[in-house]
Amino acid sequence: MIELESFSELRKRLLEGELRISDYCKKLIQEIGNHDQLNVFLEVFEDSALTKAAEIDAKASSGKLGKLAGMIISIKDNICYKDHKISASSHILEGFESLYSSTVVERLLEEDAIIIGRTNCDEFAMGSSNENSYFGNVKNPLNDKKTPGGSSGGAAASVAARMCHVALGSDTGGSIRQPASFTGTIGLKPTYGRVSRYGLIAYGSSLDQIGPIGNELEDIALVMEVIAGKDENDSTCSSSEPPKLSLKDLDASKKYKIAYLDSHLSHEGLHPDVKSGTESILEALKEDGHDVQMEQFDLLDQLVPIYQVISTAEASSNLARYDGIHFGYRSGEATDLLTTYVKSRTEGFGKEVKRRIMLGTYVLSEGYYDAYFGKAQKVRRLVQERTKEILEEYDFILSPTTPHSAFDLDSQNDDPIKMYLEDIFTVQANLTGNPAISLPLGFSSGMPFGIQLMARSFNEKELLEVSKRLINIAELKNAAT
Repeated sequence: MIELESFSELRKRLLEGELRISDYCKKLIQEIGNHDQLNVFLEVFEDSALTKAAEIDAKASSGKLGKLAGMIISIKDNICYKDHKISASSHILEGFESLYSSTVVERLLEEDAIIIGRTNCDEFAMGSSNENSYFGNVKNPLNDKKTPGGSSGGAAASVAARMCHVALGSDTGGSIRQPASFTGTIGLKPTYGRVSRYGLIAYGSSLDQIGPIGNELEDIALVMEVIAGKDENDSTCSSSEPPKLSLKDLDASKKYKIAYLDSHLSHEGLHPDVKSGTESILEALKEDGHDVQMEQFDLLDQLVPIYQVISTAEASSNLARYDGIHFGYRSGEATDLLTTYVKSRTEGFGKEVKRRIMLGTYVLSEGYYDAYFGKAQKVRRLVQERTKEILEEYDFILSPTTPHSAFDLDSQNDDPIKMYLEDIFTVQANLTGNPAISLPLGFSSGMPFGIQLMARSFNEKELLEVSKRLINIAELKNAAT
Protein backbone atom coordinates (compact mmCIF):
# COMPACT_ATOMS: atom_id res chain seq x y z
CA MET A 1 0.00 0.00 0.00
CA ILE A 2 1.13 3.53 -0.75
CA GLU A 3 1.15 6.03 2.13
CA LEU A 4 -1.27 8.52 0.62
CA GLU A 5 -2.17 11.49 2.81
CA SER A 6 -5.89 12.10 3.26
CA PHE A 7 -7.27 14.84 1.05
CA SER A 8 -8.32 16.97 4.03
CA GLU A 9 -4.79 16.87 5.49
CA LEU A 10 -3.17 17.45 2.09
CA ARG A 11 -5.37 20.47 1.39
CA LYS A 12 -4.72 21.90 4.85
CA ARG A 13 -0.96 21.69 4.35
CA LEU A 14 -1.27 23.15 0.86
CA LEU A 15 -3.25 26.16 2.11
CA GLU A 16 -0.83 26.72 4.99
CA GLY A 17 2.16 26.72 2.65
CA GLU A 18 3.68 23.59 4.19
CA LEU A 19 3.44 21.56 0.99
CA ARG A 20 4.13 21.90 -2.71
CA ILE A 21 1.67 19.66 -4.50
CA SER A 22 4.17 19.32 -7.39
CA ASP A 23 6.68 17.60 -5.09
CA TYR A 24 3.99 15.40 -3.63
CA CYS A 25 2.77 14.44 -7.10
CA LYS A 26 6.25 13.47 -8.31
CA LYS A 27 6.73 11.22 -5.32
CA LEU A 28 3.31 9.62 -5.79
CA ILE A 29 3.96 8.91 -9.46
CA GLN A 30 7.20 7.16 -8.47
CA GLU A 31 5.33 5.08 -5.91
CA ILE A 32 2.67 4.11 -8.45
CA GLY A 33 5.46 2.88 -10.72
CA ASN A 34 6.66 0.58 -7.94
CA HIS A 35 3.32 -1.24 -8.03
CA ASP A 36 3.20 -2.07 -11.74
CA GLN A 37 2.62 -5.73 -10.93
CA LEU A 38 -0.98 -4.90 -9.98
CA ASN A 39 -1.64 -3.66 -13.54
CA VAL A 40 -3.92 -0.91 -12.21
CA PHE A 41 -2.98 1.93 -14.57
CA LEU A 42 -2.84 1.63 -18.33
CA GLU A 43 -1.15 5.03 -18.33
CA VAL A 44 -0.04 7.54 -15.73
CA PHE A 45 -0.54 11.08 -17.03
CA GLU A 46 2.77 12.33 -15.67
CA ASP A 47 3.17 15.43 -17.85
CA SER A 48 -0.36 16.81 -17.53
CA ALA A 49 -0.60 15.88 -13.82
CA LEU A 50 2.63 17.73 -12.99
CA THR A 51 1.60 20.70 -15.14
CA LYS A 52 -1.68 20.91 -13.20
CA ALA A 53 0.18 20.52 -9.89
CA ALA A 54 2.50 23.41 -10.79
CA GLU A 55 -0.54 25.53 -11.66
CA ILE A 56 -2.05 24.75 -8.25
CA ASP A 57 1.20 25.65 -6.46
CA ALA A 58 1.24 28.99 -8.29
CA LYS A 59 -2.34 29.71 -7.20
CA ALA A 60 -1.88 28.56 -3.59
CA SER A 61 -0.49 31.84 -2.31
CA SER A 62 -3.49 33.75 -3.68
CA GLY A 63 -5.96 31.59 -1.76
CA LYS A 64 -8.05 31.19 -4.92
CA LEU A 65 -7.86 27.45 -5.14
CA GLY A 66 -10.69 25.25 -6.39
CA LYS A 67 -12.52 23.06 -3.89
CA LEU A 68 -10.65 19.94 -5.12
CA ALA A 69 -7.16 21.49 -5.15
CA GLY A 70 -4.69 18.75 -4.26
CA MET A 71 -7.12 15.88 -4.74
CA ILE A 72 -5.56 13.06 -6.77
CA ILE A 73 -8.11 11.38 -9.06
CA SER A 74 -7.89 8.48 -11.50
CA ILE A 75 -10.31 7.97 -14.38
CA LYS A 76 -11.52 4.71 -15.87
CA ASP A 77 -10.28 4.02 -19.39
CA ASN A 78 -13.68 4.76 -20.91
CA ILE A 79 -13.86 8.43 -19.81
CA CYS A 80 -12.52 10.95 -22.33
CA TYR A 81 -9.74 13.43 -21.50
CA LYS A 82 -8.68 15.70 -24.35
CA ASP A 83 -5.26 14.95 -25.89
CA HIS A 84 -4.95 11.80 -23.77
CA LYS A 85 -5.26 8.21 -24.90
CA ILE A 86 -8.43 6.24 -24.26
CA SER A 87 -9.07 2.64 -25.31
CA ALA A 88 -11.88 1.17 -23.17
CA SER A 89 -9.21 -1.50 -22.55
CA SER A 90 -9.80 -2.81 -26.07
CA HIS A 91 -7.46 -3.61 -28.95
CA ILE A 92 -9.97 -1.99 -31.32
CA LEU A 93 -9.25 1.47 -29.79
CA GLU A 94 -5.60 0.92 -28.90
CA GLY A 95 -3.60 4.09 -29.46
CA PHE A 96 -6.64 6.33 -29.93
CA GLU A 97 -6.31 9.85 -28.50
CA SER A 98 -9.42 11.72 -27.38
CA LEU A 99 -10.33 14.91 -29.24
CA TYR A 100 -12.32 16.35 -26.33
CA SER A 101 -12.84 16.00 -22.59
CA SER A 102 -15.87 14.52 -20.91
CA THR A 103 -18.00 16.88 -18.85
CA VAL A 104 -16.90 15.21 -15.61
CA VAL A 105 -13.22 15.69 -16.45
CA GLU A 106 -13.76 19.36 -17.34
CA ARG A 107 -15.56 19.96 -14.04
CA LEU A 108 -12.85 18.22 -12.01
CA LEU A 109 -10.09 20.26 -13.66
CA GLU A 110 -12.01 23.51 -13.13
CA GLU A 111 -11.91 22.80 -9.38
CA ASP A 112 -8.16 22.04 -9.50
CA ALA A 113 -8.27 18.26 -9.18
CA ILE A 114 -5.19 16.41 -10.47
CA ILE A 115 -6.04 13.57 -12.86
CA ILE A 116 -3.23 11.09 -12.32
CA GLY A 117 -3.98 8.53 -15.03
CA ARG A 118 -6.39 6.11 -16.72
CA THR A 119 -7.19 2.82 -15.05
CA ASN A 120 -7.55 -0.65 -16.52
CA CYS A 121 -11.06 -2.10 -16.86
CA ASP A 122 -12.99 -4.91 -18.49
CA GLU A 123 -13.13 -4.28 -22.24
CA PHE A 124 -15.88 -1.74 -23.00
CA ALA A 125 -16.93 -2.13 -19.32
CA MET A 126 -18.21 -5.67 -19.96
CA GLY A 127 -17.27 -7.93 -17.06
CA SER A 128 -17.22 -8.52 -13.33
CA SER A 129 -13.60 -9.47 -12.71
CA ASN A 130 -11.39 -7.13 -14.80
CA GLU A 131 -10.07 -10.20 -16.61
CA ASN A 132 -11.57 -9.16 -19.97
CA SER A 133 -9.09 -6.35 -20.60
CA TYR A 134 -6.93 -6.60 -23.73
CA PHE A 135 -4.09 -5.31 -21.55
CA GLY A 136 -4.29 -8.06 -18.90
CA ASN A 137 -6.13 -8.46 -15.63
CA VAL A 138 -5.90 -6.19 -12.60
CA LYS A 139 -4.90 -7.76 -9.28
CA ASN A 140 -6.63 -6.96 -6.01
CA PRO A 141 -4.22 -4.89 -3.84
CA LEU A 142 -5.52 -6.65 -0.72
CA ASN A 143 -4.63 -10.09 -2.12
CA ASP A 144 -2.99 -10.28 -5.53
CA LYS A 145 -4.33 -13.79 -6.15
CA LYS A 146 -7.87 -12.41 -6.22
CA THR A 147 -9.88 -10.26 -8.58
CA PRO A 148 -10.65 -6.63 -7.70
CA GLY A 149 -14.04 -7.05 -9.39
CA GLY A 150 -15.23 -5.31 -12.53
CA SER A 151 -15.67 -3.63 -14.74
CA SER A 152 -14.16 -0.70 -12.79
CA GLY A 153 -11.60 -3.00 -11.18
CA GLY A 154 -8.64 -0.76 -11.92
CA ALA A 155 -10.50 2.26 -10.55
CA ALA A 156 -11.34 0.49 -7.28
CA ALA A 157 -7.83 -0.97 -7.02
CA SER A 158 -6.26 2.48 -7.50
CA VAL A 159 -8.20 3.69 -4.46
CA ALA A 160 -7.61 0.56 -2.36
CA ALA A 161 -3.85 0.72 -3.06
CA ARG A 162 -3.85 4.44 -2.05
CA MET A 163 -2.68 5.53 -5.49
CA CYS A 164 -5.31 8.29 -5.50
CA HIS A 165 -7.98 9.79 -3.26
CA VAL A 166 -10.92 9.14 -5.59
CA ALA A 167 -11.44 7.23 -8.82
CA LEU A 168 -14.14 7.81 -11.39
CA GLY A 169 -15.72 4.64 -12.73
CA SER A 170 -18.82 3.77 -14.69
CA ASP A 171 -21.67 1.56 -13.49
CA THR A 172 -23.94 -0.26 -15.96
CA GLY A 173 -24.97 -3.22 -13.81
CA GLY A 174 -22.85 -2.83 -10.69
CA SER A 175 -19.43 -1.94 -12.11
CA ILE A 176 -18.68 0.64 -9.42
CA ARG A 177 -20.29 -1.08 -6.44
CA GLN A 178 -19.10 -4.66 -7.03
CA PRO A 179 -15.37 -3.78 -7.22
CA ALA A 180 -15.85 -1.43 -4.26
CA SER A 181 -17.22 -4.41 -2.33
CA PHE A 182 -14.25 -6.60 -3.34
CA THR A 183 -11.59 -3.99 -2.46
CA GLY A 184 -13.00 -2.57 0.77
CA THR A 185 -13.73 0.85 -0.71
CA ILE A 186 -16.87 3.01 -1.02
CA GLY A 187 -18.59 3.10 -4.41
CA LEU A 188 -21.51 5.31 -5.39
CA LYS A 189 -23.74 4.89 -8.44
CA PRO A 190 -25.68 8.16 -8.70
CA THR A 191 -29.25 8.45 -9.98
CA TYR A 192 -29.46 7.98 -13.75
CA GLY A 193 -29.23 11.51 -15.12
CA ARG A 194 -27.59 13.06 -12.04
CA VAL A 195 -24.13 13.05 -13.68
CA SER A 196 -23.49 13.78 -17.35
CA ARG A 197 -22.50 10.86 -19.56
CA TYR A 198 -21.01 13.15 -22.21
CA GLY A 199 -17.55 11.79 -22.98
CA LEU A 200 -18.23 8.33 -21.56
CA ILE A 201 -17.76 5.53 -24.11
CA ALA A 202 -21.23 3.99 -24.16
CA TYR A 203 -22.03 0.40 -23.23
CA GLY A 204 -25.74 0.39 -22.30
CA SER A 205 -27.08 3.92 -22.76
CA SER A 206 -30.19 3.52 -20.57
CA LEU A 207 -28.11 1.98 -17.77
CA ASP A 208 -24.66 3.63 -17.76
CA GLN A 209 -23.78 6.14 -15.06
CA ILE A 210 -20.47 7.71 -14.01
CA GLY A 211 -19.74 7.74 -10.29
CA PRO A 212 -16.95 7.97 -7.69
CA ILE A 213 -15.05 5.36 -5.67
CA GLY A 214 -13.14 6.47 -2.58
CA ASN A 215 -11.94 5.59 0.91
CA GLU A 216 -13.62 8.56 2.59
CA LEU A 217 -17.33 9.35 2.32
CA GLU A 218 -16.53 13.07 2.56
CA ASP A 219 -14.31 12.86 -0.54
CA ILE A 220 -17.09 11.14 -2.47
CA ALA A 221 -19.59 13.81 -1.40
CA LEU A 222 -17.21 16.58 -2.49
CA VAL A 223 -16.58 15.03 -5.91
CA MET A 224 -20.31 14.50 -6.42
CA GLU A 225 -20.93 18.20 -5.74
CA VAL A 226 -18.49 19.02 -8.54
CA ILE A 227 -19.48 16.51 -11.24
CA ALA A 228 -23.29 16.48 -10.77
CA GLY A 229 -25.70 18.79 -12.51
CA LYS A 230 -27.24 19.83 -15.80
CA ASP A 231 -25.22 19.49 -19.00
CA GLU A 232 -26.38 20.78 -22.38
CA ASN A 233 -24.28 18.09 -24.05
CA ASP A 234 -26.31 15.27 -22.47
CA SER A 235 -30.06 15.37 -23.06
CA THR A 236 -30.62 12.60 -20.47
CA CYS A 237 -28.97 14.69 -17.74
CA SER A 238 -31.36 16.13 -15.16
CA SER A 239 -31.80 19.89 -15.05
CA SER A 240 -32.52 19.81 -11.30
CA GLU A 241 -30.01 21.62 -9.10
CA PRO A 242 -27.81 19.10 -7.24
CA PRO A 243 -27.85 19.54 -3.45
CA LYS A 244 -24.92 20.51 -1.26
CA LEU A 245 -23.57 17.26 0.13
CA SER A 246 -21.69 18.36 3.25
CA LEU A 247 -21.56 15.64 5.90
CA LYS A 248 -20.26 17.87 8.68
CA ASP A 249 -23.55 18.55 10.46
CA LEU A 250 -25.40 15.26 10.63
CA ASP A 251 -28.60 15.00 12.64
CA ALA A 252 -27.78 11.97 14.80
CA SER A 253 -31.31 11.93 16.22
CA LYS A 254 -32.98 11.28 12.85
CA LYS A 255 -34.39 7.80 12.46
CA TYR A 256 -35.01 6.09 9.15
CA LYS A 257 -37.32 3.42 7.83
CA ILE A 258 -35.25 0.76 6.10
CA ALA A 259 -36.40 -2.25 4.11
CA TYR A 260 -34.51 -5.44 3.35
CA LEU A 261 -35.77 -7.86 0.74
CA ASP A 262 -36.68 -11.46 1.54
CA SER A 263 -35.35 -12.85 -1.74
CA HIS A 264 -31.91 -11.30 -1.26
CA LEU A 265 -31.15 -12.82 2.13
CA SER A 266 -32.60 -16.22 1.19
CA HIS A 267 -30.78 -16.46 -2.13
CA GLU A 268 -29.01 -19.80 -2.52
CA GLY A 269 -25.82 -18.19 -3.84
CA LEU A 270 -25.36 -15.95 -0.80
CA HIS A 271 -22.29 -16.87 1.26
CA PRO A 272 -23.12 -17.57 4.93
CA ASP A 273 -20.62 -14.93 6.10
CA VAL A 274 -22.25 -12.27 3.92
CA LYS A 275 -25.71 -13.29 5.12
CA SER A 276 -24.76 -13.17 8.81
CA GLY A 277 -22.84 -9.91 8.29
CA THR A 278 -25.87 -8.29 6.64
CA GLU A 279 -28.16 -9.54 9.41
CA SER A 280 -25.73 -8.10 11.97
CA ILE A 281 -25.91 -4.67 10.28
CA LEU A 282 -29.72 -4.86 10.23
CA GLU A 283 -29.74 -5.68 13.93
CA ALA A 284 -27.37 -2.78 14.69
CA LEU A 285 -29.71 -0.41 12.86
CA LYS A 286 -32.65 -1.66 14.93
CA GLU A 287 -30.66 -1.14 18.12
CA ASP A 288 -29.92 2.41 16.99
CA GLY A 289 -33.66 3.07 16.83
CA HIS A 290 -34.36 2.73 13.11
CA ASP A 291 -37.45 0.97 11.79
CA VAL A 292 -36.12 -2.08 9.90
CA GLN A 293 -38.57 -4.43 8.19
CA MET A 294 -38.56 -7.18 5.60
CA GLU A 295 -40.38 -6.65 2.29
CA GLN A 296 -41.24 -9.14 -0.42
CA PHE A 297 -39.54 -8.85 -3.80
CA ASP A 298 -40.47 -11.61 -6.23
CA LEU A 299 -38.42 -10.46 -9.22
CA LEU A 300 -34.84 -11.19 -8.10
CA ASP A 301 -34.35 -14.12 -10.48
CA GLN A 302 -35.53 -11.99 -13.41
CA LEU A 303 -33.09 -9.12 -12.80
CA VAL A 304 -29.96 -10.55 -14.41
CA PRO A 305 -31.75 -12.03 -17.48
CA ILE A 306 -33.54 -8.79 -18.33
CA TYR A 307 -30.37 -6.80 -17.65
CA GLN A 308 -28.44 -9.04 -20.04
CA VAL A 309 -31.08 -8.71 -22.77
CA ILE A 310 -31.29 -4.91 -22.49
CA SER A 311 -27.59 -4.22 -21.99
CA THR A 312 -26.42 -6.50 -24.80
CA ALA A 313 -29.03 -5.04 -27.17
CA GLU A 314 -27.81 -1.52 -26.39
CA ALA A 315 -24.17 -2.65 -26.65
CA SER A 316 -24.82 -4.18 -30.06
CA SER A 317 -26.06 -0.79 -31.25
CA ASN A 318 -23.42 1.33 -29.50
CA LEU A 319 -20.47 -0.77 -30.68
CA ALA A 320 -21.60 -0.95 -34.32
CA ARG A 321 -19.51 2.16 -35.08
CA TYR A 322 -16.25 0.28 -34.41
CA ASP A 323 -16.06 -1.36 -37.82
CA GLY A 324 -12.63 -0.60 -39.23
CA ILE A 325 -14.03 2.21 -41.39
CA HIS A 326 -15.77 4.76 -39.17
CA PHE A 327 -13.81 4.16 -35.96
CA GLY A 328 -11.23 1.83 -34.51
CA TYR A 329 -8.70 -0.75 -35.57
CA ARG A 330 -8.59 -1.89 -39.20
CA SER A 331 -7.29 -5.36 -40.01
CA GLY A 332 -4.21 -5.52 -42.24
CA GLU A 333 -5.68 -8.59 -43.92
CA ALA A 334 -8.85 -6.84 -45.15
CA THR A 335 -9.26 -6.86 -48.93
CA ASP A 336 -12.76 -5.44 -49.46
CA LEU A 337 -15.67 -3.92 -47.54
CA LEU A 338 -16.95 -7.21 -46.11
CA THR A 339 -13.56 -8.48 -44.96
CA THR A 340 -12.80 -5.05 -43.47
CA TYR A 341 -15.88 -5.35 -41.27
CA VAL A 342 -15.46 -9.02 -40.40
CA LYS A 343 -11.71 -9.17 -39.83
CA SER A 344 -11.42 -5.79 -38.08
CA ARG A 345 -14.18 -6.60 -35.58
CA THR A 346 -13.05 -10.21 -35.13
CA GLU A 347 -9.46 -9.20 -34.41
CA GLY A 348 -10.28 -5.96 -32.58
CA PHE A 349 -12.86 -7.16 -30.05
CA GLY A 350 -12.24 -9.64 -27.25
CA LYS A 351 -14.19 -12.83 -26.58
CA GLU A 352 -16.65 -11.39 -24.04
CA VAL A 353 -17.44 -8.30 -26.10
CA LYS A 354 -18.09 -10.43 -29.18
CA ARG A 355 -20.35 -12.69 -27.13
CA ARG A 356 -22.44 -9.75 -25.92
CA ILE A 357 -22.63 -8.13 -29.36
CA MET A 358 -23.92 -11.41 -30.79
CA LEU A 359 -26.46 -11.80 -27.99
CA GLY A 360 -27.62 -8.21 -28.45
CA THR A 361 -27.94 -8.55 -32.20
CA TYR A 362 -29.96 -11.73 -31.74
CA VAL A 363 -32.48 -10.25 -29.29
CA LEU A 364 -33.01 -7.28 -31.62
CA SER A 365 -33.39 -9.37 -34.76
CA GLU A 366 -36.61 -9.72 -36.73
CA GLY A 367 -38.87 -12.34 -35.24
CA TYR A 368 -37.19 -12.24 -31.82
CA TYR A 369 -37.49 -8.57 -30.82
CA ASP A 370 -40.88 -8.92 -29.10
CA ALA A 371 -40.01 -12.25 -27.48
CA TYR A 372 -36.80 -10.95 -25.88
CA PHE A 373 -36.12 -7.20 -25.95
CA GLY A 374 -39.79 -6.18 -25.82
CA LYS A 375 -40.54 -8.59 -23.00
CA ALA A 376 -37.44 -7.53 -21.06
CA GLN A 377 -38.60 -3.91 -21.20
CA LYS A 378 -42.01 -4.92 -19.83
CA VAL A 379 -40.42 -6.80 -16.92
CA ARG A 380 -38.11 -3.83 -16.35
CA ARG A 381 -41.21 -1.69 -15.86
CA LEU A 382 -42.48 -4.18 -13.23
CA VAL A 383 -39.13 -3.95 -11.42
CA GLN A 384 -39.31 -0.15 -11.50
CA GLU A 385 -42.88 -0.10 -10.19
CA ARG A 386 -42.18 -2.56 -7.34
CA THR A 387 -39.01 -0.71 -6.32
CA LYS A 388 -40.87 2.61 -6.34
CA GLU A 389 -43.64 1.05 -4.24
CA ILE A 390 -41.14 -0.04 -1.59
CA LEU A 391 -39.32 3.31 -1.57
CA GLU A 392 -42.58 5.19 -1.16
CA GLU A 393 -43.01 3.42 2.17
CA TYR A 394 -39.33 3.20 3.20
CA ASP A 395 -36.40 5.60 3.04
CA PHE A 396 -33.88 2.99 1.87
CA ILE A 397 -33.48 -0.60 0.73
CA LEU A 398 -30.53 -2.46 2.30
CA SER A 399 -28.90 -5.58 0.86
CA PRO A 400 -25.52 -7.22 0.40
CA THR A 401 -23.63 -5.64 -2.49
CA THR A 402 -22.26 -8.98 -3.68
CA PRO A 403 -23.07 -12.62 -2.85
CA HIS A 404 -19.53 -13.19 -1.52
CA SER A 405 -16.13 -11.53 -1.16
CA ALA A 406 -13.53 -11.42 -3.95
CA PHE A 407 -13.00 -14.70 -5.80
CA ASP A 408 -9.72 -16.07 -7.15
CA LEU A 409 -8.41 -14.88 -10.49
CA ASP A 410 -9.18 -17.26 -13.38
CA SER A 411 -11.69 -19.21 -11.27
CA GLN A 412 -14.89 -18.29 -13.14
CA ASN A 413 -13.79 -17.62 -16.71
CA ASP A 414 -15.14 -20.93 -18.01
CA ASP A 415 -18.69 -20.17 -16.85
CA PRO A 416 -20.13 -16.89 -18.22
CA ILE A 417 -23.52 -17.48 -16.53
CA LYS A 418 -21.86 -17.71 -13.12
CA MET A 419 -19.95 -14.51 -13.88
CA TYR A 420 -23.14 -12.70 -14.94
CA LEU A 421 -24.76 -13.65 -11.62
CA GLU A 422 -22.10 -11.61 -9.79
CA ASP A 423 -24.39 -8.62 -10.49
CA ILE A 424 -27.53 -10.14 -8.98
CA PHE A 425 -27.86 -7.60 -6.13
CA THR A 426 -26.56 -4.55 -8.00
CA VAL A 427 -28.45 -4.54 -11.34
CA GLN A 428 -31.75 -3.50 -9.75
CA ALA A 429 -30.51 0.07 -9.22
CA ASN A 430 -29.44 0.32 -12.87
CA LEU A 431 -32.73 -1.03 -14.18
CA THR A 432 -34.69 1.42 -12.04
CA GLY A 433 -32.26 4.36 -12.22
CA ASN A 434 -32.11 4.76 -8.42
CA PRO A 435 -28.92 5.83 -6.61
CA ALA A 436 -27.08 3.11 -4.67
CA ILE A 437 -23.91 2.94 -2.63
CA SER A 438 -21.66 0.11 -1.43
CA LEU A 439 -20.10 0.50 2.02
CA PRO A 440 -17.21 -1.70 3.27
CA LEU A 441 -18.86 -3.11 6.40
CA GLY A 442 -18.09 -6.84 6.42
CA PHE A 443 -15.39 -9.50 6.08
CA SER A 444 -15.46 -13.04 4.73
CA SER A 445 -12.46 -15.37 4.37
CA GLY A 446 -10.14 -12.50 5.22
CA MET A 447 -11.51 -10.24 2.48
CA PRO A 448 -13.99 -7.34 2.67
CA PHE A 449 -17.51 -7.29 1.32
CA GLY A 450 -19.94 -4.43 0.96
CA ILE A 451 -23.39 -3.55 2.21
CA GLN A 452 -25.55 -1.77 -0.35
CA LEU A 453 -28.07 0.98 0.27
CA MET A 454 -30.49 2.14 -2.42
CA ALA A 455 -32.51 5.37 -2.15
CA ARG A 456 -35.21 7.26 -3.99
CA SER A 457 -34.14 8.91 -7.24
CA PHE A 458 -32.11 12.13 -6.81
CA ASN A 459 -31.80 11.52 -3.08
CA GLU A 460 -28.00 11.25 -2.96
CA LYS A 461 -27.82 13.70 -0.05
CA GLU A 462 -29.81 11.52 2.34
CA LEU A 463 -28.12 8.39 0.97
CA LEU A 464 -24.71 9.79 1.90
CA GLU A 465 -25.98 10.95 5.29
CA VAL A 466 -27.38 7.55 6.23
CA SER A 467 -24.17 5.95 4.93
CA LYS A 468 -22.17 8.08 7.36
CA ARG A 469 -24.50 7.04 10.19
CA LEU A 470 -24.19 3.39 9.21
CA ILE A 471 -20.39 3.54 9.11
CA ASN A 472 -20.40 5.12 12.59
CA ILE A 473 -22.80 2.47 13.92
CA ALA A 474 -20.64 -0.33 12.50
CA GLU A 475 -17.47 1.18 14.01
CA LEU A 476 -19.11 1.45 17.43
CA LYS A 477 -20.37 -2.14 17.18
CA ASN A 478 -16.93 -3.43 16.20
CA ALA A 479 -15.29 -1.48 19.02
CA ALA A 480 -17.74 -3.01 21.51
CA THR A 481 -16.94 -6.55 20.36
